[in-house]
Parts: sequence; structure tokens; C-alpha cells
Amino acid sequence: MTTSQVKIGFLIPLNNNLEENNSNSKLPIYEGINVLGRNDISVADKRVSRKHVSLIGSVDGSANVVVESSNPVVIRSRDQRIKLCFQEKGGILNGDIVEMIPGNHFFKYVNVDDEKDKTSMQIYQRVSTQETILIQNEEVTLKRKRQIDEDEAYARALQVENGLAFQDDSEAIRHFSVPKDRLPLTFQLLRVKGLPAWANTSSVSIGDVIRGNVLFAVLSNYMVDMDWLLSVCPNLAKISRVLVIHGEGDSTLYHLQKNKPANWILHKPPLPISYGTHHSKAMLLVYPRGLRVVIHTSNLISVDWNNKSQGLWMQDFPWKDQKDQSRSCGFENDLIEYLSALKLPEISINLPVIGNVKIISSFFRRFDYSSAAVRLIASVPGYHNGPNLKKWGHMKLRTILQDCLFEKEFRNSPLVYQFSSLGSLDEKWMAELAASMSSGLADDKTPLGLGKAQIIWPTVEDVRCSLEGYAAGSAIPSPQKNVEKDFLKKYWAKWKAIHSGRSHAMPHIKTFARYNGQNIAWFLLTSSNLSKAAWGALQKNNTQLMIRSYELGVLFLPATIKDGCGFSCTDDHCSFEGRRESSINTQECRTKLVTLCYQGNRKTESTEVIPFPVPYELPPQPYSSADVPWSWDRQYNKKDVHGQVWPRHV
Repeated sequence: MTTSQVKIGFLIPLNNNLEENNSNSKLPIYEGINVLGRNDISVADKRVSRKHVSLIGSVDGSANVVVESSNPVVIRSRDQRIKLCFQEKGGILNGDIVEMIPGNHFFKYVNVDDEKDKTSMQIYQRVSTQETILIQNEEVTLKRKRQIDEDEAYARALQVENGLAFQDDSEAIRHFSVPKDRLPLTFQLLRVKGLPAWANTSSVSIGDVIRGNVLFAVLSNYMVDMDWLLSVCPNLAKISRVLVIHGEGDSTLYHLQKNKPANWILHKPPLPISYGTHHSKAMLLVYPRGLRVVIHTSNLISVDWNNKSQGLWMQDFPWKDQKDQSRSCGFENDLIEYLSALKLPEISINLPVIGNVKIISSFFRRFDYSSAAVRLIASVPGYHNGPNLKKWGHMKLRTILQDCLFEKEFRNSPLVYQFSSLGSLDEKWMAELAASMSSGLADDKTPLGLGKAQIIWPTVEDVRCSLEGYAAGSAIPSPQKNVEKDFLKKYWAKWKAIHSGRSHAMPHIKTFARYNGQNIAWFLLTSSNLSKAAWGALQKNNTQLMIRSYELGVLFLPATIKDGCGFSCTDDHCSFEGRRESSINTQECRTKLVTLCYQGNRKTESTEVIPFPVPYELPPQPYSSADVPWSWDRQYNKKDVHGQVWPRHV
């Protein structure tokens, strides 16, 4: 611990009932920088780093807490719980409580009461409570503005340093503009803090998604930071019922169960095969007017929604008319089968639209999905054979693509795999996956043929120079033994995202596609990383597919334009009856999928061009001999943009 001469307060350990454990073990806090970690607070919990937090003490008795660990810290202040992640800062005052790990290791901050320090404390004591609050609010506003300015300046400096100063012709995302009634035909990127405004054109935040009069919500994810989620979407504490389907471990689950709002119901789906996870990232939001379906790539945590390259698709669907209750479509059947596999708990709820209902998988057949602009590609753990062989994973993708016709230009065209975690792979399985992703027919009904795949994966330099520095590598969690297999060298391609402004926003988005230049045959936005656990592996002479994890994605295909895409659950000006006004016969108008860098004609009599905000460059550039793929268990001594090495705590 680094100390100055003036003692300003103490951290007093508390038990789980927030009672003092032992005042003799209180930790003195001095004016200036105080570094605290596992050894200082005498705990054996390895989640607490040796350098866990820095407390910057002021002579007025207040202090700022800066998180130095990859694990978050919580500050309890005036009945609020404020969660801080790596390098985030928060202030503490007399009586505030610090949780070194959320829900664990509680410490109360108390100002010093020694007579010799009273003089230095008088300034603080003379300020009234109201004045203190005004000063704090003003400081927060100024700090927030300064942080935004610093973020943008820092991002621009990185671009110049790496020769990536943006020109108008490289800011393709600036021109990404899709009418509301066409948004379901494409997807959107999430906003990233620290990027110039043009890079966040048409991007979305979680507040753009979870809004309006939600009657019932299903939130499906792997990681759930409840405190952050409620801070950005406070209405989730007021909705009648919120079903949270998660993949959290026991320690976080205990915190969720203990502190969740009364209206939340937690559910972890069964995992029948070892080393599997519930990894799907989706939302089902029931409104008085219908259902919003959201498929995305972000964990429900702050860094995922603010600091990384991520993608999101959503579409709203109306309630079915009484006469259409028995009608269904491929999207509906896929959704219901997937929800059935989750073994959802039965929830009873009174909906103002239809009265008392039981929320089980079949409940979601009450909505009209006939305008669905995508197909669902899901993975469910198990050994799938017989009629179930083609229901899940890469075999589901193969089955859908086999029935699709594509332009002749996609014959033997390349494939791209882009994701954030790499499993333990072999060449046999890579060929199996490529066979599924190369399925489909040309216009003349001949097979498209095998496509050559490239893997877009950040290099060590990409991570080192990213907005987060090496800390971004913790969300690209692939070990050296998986990454540095010789046969993978021919696949590696660069994460280069100048046109979207995201070269330095490391990817957590997962996408798979077939393309030719800037034209896209099909595009998949998914939670699936490149692993057998996510996609499945064929067994028993290709008669059985073994999958370990739950995953969910949306497949975009060129298709005839469908009416009803513009229906909205939250916008009164967009109704299901409001058809697209156009001289084009929508039954004859087909979509053409292109990247943002497409330079062709966007308007023809028979085709509507749909731009996709693919964040990375196509065709991707292969690695050079100097490029090294990122693996998170290697040691990197060259300092990152924040002056850190990796790992930060050895």
C-alpha cells in the first residue's frame, strides 16, 4: 500500500449481514493512492487480485475507487449499488460499503476521527448535505463530459498512430440508413463508447431495444450482470414477470437469487452433456400489440454493450387473428421447438390483452410470424439422430441452404467465419462444417460447390492497440493450444474494420457468411463460436449429431419481399395493416444482400438492395508472416495503450 502522511479513514470488514467483523483488522486509508488486494484484506479468494483496487484519498475524507482487476467491484451508497468494471472509477463517502467481489467481501468506509485529523476534515464538515450533492452532481457531469472528450481524442490518436485516420470514402457506416420497415431484413451494430459519432450511425443501445409497455419479458443469455441491467433498464424491476434464462455458475447465481427483484424468475436449462453451456443471447418481449423477438451477440454486462463490436437483429410480430390460430411457418416452428428444448418453468400471468395465461413454449404460437425476414439456426445439447439429425447446429444450416437458390456468382465462392472463441478443432471437423456452409444450389439447380473458408481473428497487436488494450483479450478466451495448431495457419485473416470505425473495438460479434466481393449469398448472426460444442459434430457414420451447448442465431437469405416487416409494438405510426406503398409488385421484388462497401446500382425494377453493416472488411486480408493470432494464456510484455502488460497479475 502506498501511503501519504495524512490518514483520512478506514475500511472496516463486515460480515454478510453487514455487521462489523473485527474492528482491529480495519485497513487505514491515507491521502493519495492506496493499493489494496488479496494480501491486504486477508482473503484466500483468488477472484480478488493482488492489486484489486486503488483508493485515491482526498484530505476532505472522500475517496475514489479505481478497479484494477478484471473482476468487478460494487459500491453501496445511499441505497444504490453501483457496479464498477476494469479501470472504472467511483466515489465513496463516509458510511459507504465496498464489495470487493459483487456479493462478497464487504468493507465499510469510515472517516478518521482522530483529533489530529479534525482540522483537515473541517472543510468537508462545513459543507451542507445539499451543497455536497450539488457539487457531486456537477463533478459527475464534468467527469462524464471529459471522459467522452478523452475517448474520442484517444480513438482518433489510435487511428492516426496506426495509419488509419479515416477519410470520407472509408466511413461507409455513415451511409448505413435503412427505412424502419426494412430493418428486419438486415441487422444493426451496437454503439461503442470512444468512437467518433459517424462510427455509431444507426447503431443501437439496450435502451433502444427494451422500451415501451412490456407486459412480460424473457431474457436469454450466458452472463447476466443484474445490477448493471437494472441501472440501464429500470423498468425490468416493474414488469409483471421477467424470466431470465442464463448460463451462470454457482457463485454468481447465488448473488442473483439473493438480490433479484421479486418479479424475476431464474432458469438454467438442463445440460445433459459435460462441458456444455447455455450461450444463447435473445429477448422475447410481449407487448399489448404483439411480440418483439431480439437475437444478439452481447452478454448482459456493461463492457459487452459499450466497448466491443457487437450485432443485433429484431423484429416485431402482431397477435394472430382468431381465424389464423392454426397457421404456422418455418420461423414459428423453429422458435417453438427451441423454446420447448429449454424446459421452461410454467409461469402464470394475467395479460390485459387476453387475461390469465400460462407462459410455456406453446404460448408463443399466439403471434403471427408470417412476415419473418429470417430463419432461426439453433443448437440444443444432446445426441441427435433420426428425424432430429437436421434440426440443430450446422445440420440445420445445411438443410435450409440445400433448398435455396443463389446467383451463379456464388459458385465455389469463399466462406468467412468470424467469432470470439475458438474450440479445439481438427481438419476433419473443419471439412464437415465447410460442407454444411457450402450447401445450396445455383440458379441452374447445380450445387454451388465447396467454398474456401477464412477465419477472421484478432492478432496480438489488434488486442494490444484496442480501445480496451489487453483487457479486451479476456473476452477472446481461446488458449494457445487451440489457436496455434499448424493446420489453422492457412485460415487466418485480419480483423480490419476501417469502414465501420471498429478496427480498435474488439469483436464479440459472431458471424458466418458466403460472399463474392461485396455481394452476400447468405449471412448468419449468431451466438455460436467456432467449436464442436456450439455447432455439433457428426458421429456414427454421420447418423448422429452431438451438441454440448445451447446457441441461437438468425440466417439472412435473399428472398421475396414480405409485407408486414414494418409492424411495430412500440411505434403507433407503424401498423401491420400499413403495407409498403410502391409501384413495385412486392411478390416479384427480391432482395439482394450486400456489404456497406457495395458500389453497384441500389435500385432496379425487380431487386431491392439490402445493405448489411458487416463490421469487417471483405474480402479479408490473410495474416502476414509477422502477425500472431491472439491467445489469452500467453504472456505479452510489450505494454498496451494503457501501459499494461498481460497477464496483469502473475
